[in-house]
Amino acid sequence: MPIPPLKQLEHDVSLLTKAVRAEGDARLDDWSPWIGREAFRDSAANLAEYLALRSRDIRPLQRSLMVHGLSSVGRLESRVMPTLHAVGAVLKALNAGAPLEPVSSEEAFFIGEKRLAERTEEILGPSAAHRSVHLLVTCPSEAADGPDFMRKLAELGVEAIRINCAHDDAAAWKRMIDFAHAASLATGRPIKVLMDLAGPKIRTGAIHPLDGGKRIQLEERLAIAAPGRLAEAPVGILAVECTLPQALAAAKPEERVFIDDGKLGTIVESVADWGIVVRVNASPDEDGYKLKEEKGVNFPDTDFQIPALTDKDVEDLSFIAAHADGIEFSFVQSEADVALLHETLARIRPDWQKLSLVLKIETTRAIANLPEIVVRAAGRQPTAIMIARGDLAVEIGFARLAEIQEEILWIGEAAQVPVIWATQVLEHLIKKGYPSRGEMTDAAMAARAECVMLNKGPHLFEAITELDGLLARMGENQHKKTPMLRKLMSW
Repeated sequence: MPIPPLKQLEHDVSLLTKAVRAEGDARLDDWSPWIGREAFRDSAANLAEYLALRSRDIRPLQRSLMVHGLSSVGRLESRVMPTLHAVGAVLKALNAGAPLEPVSSEEAFFIGEKRLAERTEEILGPSAAHRSVHLLVTCPSEAADGPDFMRKLAELGVEAIRINCAHDDAAAWKRMIDFAHAASLATGRPIKVLMDLAGPKIRTGAIHPLDGGKRIQLEERLAIAAPGRLAEAPVGILAVECTLPQALAAAKPEERVFIDDGKLGTIVESVADWGIVVRVNASPDEDGYKLKEEKGVNFPDTDFQIPALTDKDVEDLSFIAAHADGIEFSFVQSEADVALLHETLARIRPDWQKLSLVLKIETTRAIANLPEIVVRAAGRQPTAIMIARGDLAVEIGFARLAEIQEEILWIGEAAQVPVIWATQVLEHLIKKGYPSRGEMTDAAMAARAECVMLNKGPHLFEAITELDGLLARMGENQHKKTPMLRKLMSW
């Protein structure tokens, strides 16, 4: 005799719940040595359970639940076990013909959302009254010249600023911070200060022209040499230095190498002790690409180990620990990188756990290790994730960026830590004074993050005003993955 559909569903949900709990507990046991902040332990458990759930394809189960008017468990990121228990309780009551008793209170069910909101405010400050998504603005060098820039940001309701340690110097950074604090006092609007470590940048160096030219075409070969070894590159082809010899030493044939934010795409043909020879398979235009110094180089397929902190980063950390509210950690790729940062901070500041940490996710390796990176960081100090979409798009490919940024949002919500949506938000508006259609849609999608970052440009203040209104409107229609069914105004 076939099992009734609702009875089968109850059985399936029960088995799934038990498996998710067991696998989540096992993963949490592995993570436990990293968790020094007990307030994060329940969040780590939820993340572990989420990973256990998402290791399965539960789409058939979702459709079966929907047919019976039950939760499809498609929005459980911040509350895995409460959702599964609630669905199981409904099915049990239906099958038994018994009254339904709530498994948990509303407050307990949504505790993950509360933790996420509290941590967002801890790292980024209180949000503007009319929107929940925070604004983070990158400071230009001119922000050190006088108080007007920071005063304007405060008046526009910006919650946090980003100072990039790759630019300017400690004296300029101190002036920016002092102006930000003064603006906060004058307007009553707190401004959090986050400082971005430069990290180990991979750049093009000196160029050996071919017949006096630096332009390279599709299907042509290019030599990429370690610093100081250009003379050893093969004759008859264009050659350029790369500032990171470790990447060249680890590269293998058929791996990809990108130059200048992916404008020039190449494939490794051969390797040598001086460097590598690549063949161009993607170029920005018919005339080819003109090589330039100080352009970024990406090795998305190459497995190489370099310290996440440079000597300059360690020097800058002393300033950051004394003057900033938080650190943005560039080029973090593993939990070991987080451990190195923690060890370094502990030597600089005894209460370093009070500093917030923003994990900039910008490489394929960081994506693969994201859960461990987050737990290692948030287990010790307030932590957020930044989707650094510039380098990340080059690393994983532009076609996959939309997919991966969604998954990062899910991981952040499951870990109950805030996510910052960054890179090229309203870039055309900021640079040219008017937005493109696509970037307005992109900015609207950013409302599912806890914070949106804007970069510097001549029309920054107009962009802040535009984004402020857009995020306020989107907040009435969407919360994370959940549509908010306010009354429609158009029909």
